[in-house]
Amino acid sequence: MKPSSRTGGAARWFLIALAVFAADQAAKAWANEALADGWIEVTGFFSLVLLRNTGSAFSFLADAGGWQQLFFGAAALGISAFLAALILRHRTDALLCTGCALVIGGALGNLADRLLAGAVTDFLDFHIGSLHWPAFNIADAAIVAGVALLCRKEMKSGRS
Repeated sequence: MKPSSRTGGAARWFLIALAVFAADQAAKAWANEALADGWIEVTGFFSLVLLRNTGSAFSFLADAGGWQQLFFGAAALGISAFLAALILRHRTDALLCTGCALVIGGALGNLADRLLAGAVTDFLDFHIGSLHWPAFNIADAAIVAGVALLCRKEMKSGRS
């Protein structure tokens, strides 16, 4: 069966999003199990530690009383729907679609945590001595990488 002209060629981008989502959820499941009783120092600047974040980036609004969960959930769905529409419209643009797919997979990975656990599982901890970058996860890394690709796409478009 031939894919419809509307979705033809877009499936690979949605498979990337699905792969990001699956990798994120698998890593979080591992972290919840392996790090439940403590943390693991991997190097002098990187540790694995189990943290729960009810806020967003850098624990923004983590103590807001719960309304932020609904807000971040709605934002994840809305942004993912918008980016999915971009993929369908520009399915031959690899840079744009890869960026969109990474953001979708990451956003939905963190949304799954919010819906199932009430908080996002973070476990990657980079630090220099006692100075720590906020802990993050695979979904967060995919979102950052995806946004970087989208910024790169926009900078390339600006030169045309």
